[in-house]
Amino acid sequence: MYLKKTISNLTDVALRITKQLLTTEGKGKNMVYSPLSLQVLLSSVTAGSKGPTKKQLLSFLKSKSSDELNSHFSHLVPLVLSDGSTRGGPCVNCANSLWVEQSLTVKPSFKRMLVNDYNAVIKEVSFGTDPDKARVQVNSWTKKETKGLIPEALPPGSVDENTMLLLLNTIYFKGVWSHQFDPSETEERKFRLLDGSTVEAPFMIESYGWHYVKAFDGFKVSKLPYKQGKDKERRFSTYFLLPNSRNGLPDLVKRVCSEPDFLDCHLPEIQRKPGALKIPKFKIKSNFLASEVLMKLGLVLPFDGNGDFSEIVESGIGDAEIIHKSVIEVDEGGTKAAAVSIFHCHEADCAEPIKTIDFVADHPFMFFIREEITGTVLFIGHVLNPLEE
Repeated sequence: MYLKKTISNLTDVALRITKQLLTTEGKGKNMVYSPLSLQVLLSSVTAGSKGPTKKQLLSFLKSKSSDELNSHFSHLVPLVLSDGSTRGGPCVNCANSLWVEQSLTVKPSFKRMLVNDYNAVIKEVSFGTDPDKARVQVNSWTKKETKGLIPEALPPGSVDENTMLLLLNTIYFKGVWSHQFDPSETEERKFRLLDGSTVEAPFMIESYGWHYVKAFDGFKVSKLPYKQGKDKERRFSTYFLLPNSRNGLPDLVKRVCSEPDFLDCHLPEIQRKPGALKIPKFKIKSNFLASEVLMKLGLVLPFDGNGDFSEIVESGIGDAEIIHKSVIEVDEGGTKAAAVSIFHCHEADCAEPIKTIDFVADHPFMFFIREEITGTVLFIGHVLNPLEE
C-alpha cells in the first residue's frame, strides 16, 4: 500500500513535468524522456539539501521526507529496475554515480545514503586541473550503463575548472514484444503531420490475432506487452495513445496530464475479433535543460545559486543545473530506451461492449513505457514525425 501511494504521487509529478515539456520544449518536435530518471536524481539531491531548498524539493516530489524517498527507491530497484533478461524478461538497469572534485570532502552521511539506498558509485576526479579528462570518464561510465545508447552525456566544454560535482542517474530498458511483428509485413504508409502534410514512413503491421486496444471519447489506447518469461514479478508494456483527430495530440496531452489516474482509468482490453494494428517504427533522441522546465513548474531555489546543498560536501555549492538526455528505438522486435539525468554543480558565482477496433497510428500520438504491477512509468514521449530523430 505504501509503495503504491508513493508511485501514484510520483506519477502525478511525472505528468506535471510531461505537460510542461511536451507543450513547450517538445511542442514542435518528437520528444522522449524518463520521468523516473529525473525523480531518482531529484530524490538523491533532496537528501543532500536542507532548509527551504529541502522543503521545496519534498513538496515538488509530493513526499514527507528524504527517508521516505530513499526507502521508496531502495525497494523499487529490485522490484522494477533490475535485469530480467536471464529469466526471459526485459533487461532493465538503473545506475547512479557521484563524481566529486578531489579537493572536496563528501559528507559521510550522504555517501552512506547514496551507496546503501541508490547503489551508487562515488568517484573522485580533478575538475580543477583536468576537467575534460573527468568529462570523458563520466561519458565512458554513462555509455557503459546505457549499453551505448547515450555515448556522450556531456559535450565538450560542458565541464570546466569551476565544476564541483556531478550527480548522475541512468536508466536503460530493452524489451522484446510478447508477439513480435513480422518484418516482411512492414510497409510504407502515409503519416499525417500536424501541419496537414504527409510523409511516407515504415509501419509495423499486425492484421490478425488478439490485441489490447480500446476506444474512448476522442482517442484510442493500444497496449503492446513485452515478453516476461519466468520474470513473474514484473510486467512491462508500452501504451500508445492516439487521438481520433489528426491534430488532436495537443489536447490529448493536456487531458492525459490533467486527469488523476488517467492511465489506470483508460486501460485497453483484449479484442475478441482481429483488428488491424499499424504503428510506425521510430527512433527519437532528446536533450534538454531539465532545470529550466522544472523552474517553470515552480522548482526554483536549487538552480539559482541560493540552494542549500551543504549536506553533500563540506563546502557550499553555488549554481547548479539539471541536464537530461533520452533515446528510444521502436521496431518489429521490441524497444530499446535509455536516459541520463545529471545534476551539475558549480562553484558559487557561476464498460463498453467488446468490438473490433483498428489502431492505425498514422498521425501524431503519445506513448508510455510502464511496469504494470507497480504502475511505475519509465519513459514518456510523443511522436510528431516518425522519420525524424
